[in-house]
Amino acid sequence: MHVCTTSFDVRYAETDQMGVVYHANYLIWFELGRTAFTKSIGLDYLEMEEAGIVSPVINVRASFKKPVRYGDEVVVKTWIETYDGLRVTYGYEVRSAAQVCVTGTTVHVCVRKVDFRPISIRRQLPEWDEVYERVKRR
Repeated sequence: MHVCTTSFDVRYAETDQMGVVYHANYLIWFELGRTAFTKSIGLDYLEMEEAGIVSPVINVRASFKKPVRYGDEVVVKTWIETYDGLRVTYGYEVRSAAQVCVTGTTVHVCVRKVDFRPISIRRQLPEWDEVYERVKRR
C-alpha cells in the first residue's frame, strides 16, 4: 500500500472562535492530501479534466478525535482505502504532535464533465485503473 504524507502549519484563518480548526477545513486538507497522493503515484487530475472527465466527491466521513490549533504542524497521510473500477475511496489520517486528530474517507466516481454521466474508470481511464490496482490497500 502506498501512503503519501503532506505537512503544513495551521493558518490562523483556518480556526474558529474557539481557537481550533473549523471542521470544514479538514475537507480542504483531505483534498490537499488527495492531490499530493495522485501526483505521488504519477497521475494528474488536470490531464484528466482536460480530457473531459472530473471526479466529484459522493461521500465524506470524518471522525474528530483531538482538536488542532493555530500554529500546530499538521501531517496528512493519504492512501487508497478501496477501489472497484468505478469508485475510489481515499483514506486520511490527520496528525499533530504525533497524535491522531482526525480520520476520514472520501468516495469519488468519475463522470463526463459535459453531462456528469458516470464512467467506468477501468474502461475509460485504463492507465488510472492500472495504477489504482497497484497501490490500493490490500
